[in-house]
Amino acid sequence: MRNIAAILLVVEVLTGGAHAETPNEQVERLRNEGRFDEAEPLAIRTIKENVQKNGSDHPDTAVSINNLADLYRIQGKYTEAESLYKRAMTIWEKALGPDHAQIALSLNNLATVYVNQGKYAEAESLYKRALAIKEKSLRPDHPSIALSLNNLAELSTTQGKYTEAEPLFKRAIAINEKARPDHPDTATSISNLAGLYRIQGKYAEAEPLYKRALAIDEKVRPNHPDTALGINNLAELYRAQGKYAQAEPLYKQALAILEKSLGPDHPQTAIGFNNLGLLYSGQGHLDQAEPSFKQALSILESTRPNHPDTALCINNLAELYRTQGKYAEAEPLYKQALAILEKSLGPDHPQTAI
Repeated sequence: MRNIAAILLVVEVLTGGAHAETPNEQVERLRNEGRFDEAEPLAIRTIKENVQKNGSDHPDTAVSINNLADLYRIQGKYTEAESLYKRAMTIWEKALGPDHAQIALSLNNLATVYVNQGKYAEAESLYKRALAIKEKSLRPDHPSIALSLNNLAELSTTQGKYTEAEPLFKRAIAINEKARPDHPDTATSISNLAGLYRIQGKYAEAEPLYKRALAIDEKVRPNHPDTALGINNLAELYRAQGKYAQAEPLYKQALAILEKSLGPDHPQTAIGFNNLGLLYSGQGHLDQAEPSFKQALSILESTRPNHPDTALCINNLAELYRTQGKYAEAEPLYKQALAILEKSLGPDHPQTAI
C-alpha cells in the first residue's frame, strides 16, 4: 500500500504597505489563520472597492484578485482559482510587461493550481518561466527565488526526479533561513526536503527536518492546513518505521485540523483519511482501514478524479481487498488506478511501475 504524500507548495501573495493593516493584508492574515469564511467575503469586497477606485485593469485590483484566487485554491476550488489567477496575470502583463517580478508571482500561483490538478507538464513550464524572471530581476538571495526553487523541487519529487530535487530544496532552505528563519515558507522547504529523504528511505535524515519544520509551523500558524500536513508527514515517517503508537495520535491530530479548517470534503482531508487507513492496515485492523480508505476515495473522486493521489487511494483499497482474498473486488480497482497513473504521470514513472 502507498501513502499519499502531502505536497507543500507555496503560493505568493502580494499585499499593500507596511503600516496599518490594509484589506489585502487582512485577507492574507485570515487565510494564514485558516479563517476562510471571514476571508472570502472580505476578498470579494476588496476587489469591488479596487475596481471602483482604480479600475478593472489596475495592478492593485490584480493583487486583490490574486488573494481571492489563493483562498479558492486552498479550499480545493481549482476552476475558480485558475480563472482568477489568469485574470490577475493578464492585468499585470498589460500594466507591467511580461518580465516583471509580479508576473513571476502569477505564473507560480497558476502553476500550483495545475499541480493540484495533476497537470504536471503545464506546471513545470510555468515554474521554470517564473524562476527565470525572478533570477533576472531579483537579488540571488531573495525569498521569492526560494519560493520558486521549492516549488520546482517539489514538482520534481512528485515526478520521481529525486537527484534534481535535492539541490533545489537545499538552495531554497539556505535562502529562507537567512532571510526569515521563522516564516511558514521556510518550514515548507524544510518539510519538503524531509519528504524527499523519507521517499528514499533516509529516515534518520528526515525526522529532525520534519520536527524542525513543525516547530516553526506550530509557532506561527497552529491551526492551519499546512501545519496539519506537517503533522501528517511526521506521522507518515513513524508509520514507515513501524512506530504505530507514535504515528496514530499525530494522524488524528492532523485530520482534526484539516476537517475544521478545510471541511470534510477537501482533498487534503482525504489525505488524512487515506493515511489513517494505512496505519490501521499496517496494524492488521482491516475493519477500521476499509471505511477510512472509502471516505478518502469518495472525497478524491469528486474533487480530483484523474489525479495521482486518487489513483494511489484506489490502489490502497484494492490492496486491502487483495489481503482479504477479495480478488474480484480488487482487480477492477487496480486497473482503474493504473489507467489514471499512466495518463497523469506517464508509463515510466515509479508510481506507475508499482
